[in-house]
Amino acid sequence: MSGRAPEISRRGLMVVLSSPSGAGKTTISRRLLQRDSGLTLSISLTTRRMRPGETAGVDYIFVDAAEFARRVALGELLEHASVFGNDYGTPRAPVEQTLSRGSDVLFDIDWQGTQQIAQALPEDLVSIFVLPPTVADLERRLRARAQDSDEEVARRMAKASDEMSHWAEYDYVVVNRDLDRAFGDVRAILAAERLKRERLPGLSAFVRGLRAEL
Repeated sequence: MSGRAPEISRRGLMVVLSSPSGAGKTTISRRLLQRDSGLTLSISLTTRRMRPGETAGVDYIFVDAAEFARRVALGELLEHASVFGNDYGTPRAPVEQTLSRGSDVLFDIDWQGTQQIAQALPEDLVSIFVLPPTVADLERRLRARAQDSDEEVARRMAKASDEMSHWAEYDYVVVNRDLDRAFGDVRAILAAERLKRERLPGLSAFVRGLRAEL
């Protein structure tokens, strides 16, 4: 018999990328979004100021502290955390809507947010921690961004040790020695996770259809 094989329905997947500041998670995230049409970015809410080159509603949803607190009180955030004196959080509704359509959501968040998402929606979470190859390389990347003062770079470097101590809480760890290689590793993880049997509720019907043709 000939004909086009039917699509197998799949549950949406949440992919979390975390790392110390400067280790490369944001660069890898942007490349994933450019090359994978099945992936959308969860846009975080934040109280920090907009940086040069950022766009409101694209990079972050920028709000004041009162609005952030209001959304927390109403349970509108899937996770939230304070990082370097600023609040960050993930709006719940857009994530749940995307997952219900069988599409995937990418999160660029820290370990605190990852723990909260793991508690709220554990079944379809895949977490990846990105490490720098050396501490010197991490500092070089932070300074190369030219977005932070020397004091801010020093504060981020001091925070990096605590952030890296949570690596064992993640499903996968990628060492970003080379951006192309690290990106390939993350993309391979995503491809494999999408094919897991438990994430394909339409697989049973597909196999029954194949057997019925024999």
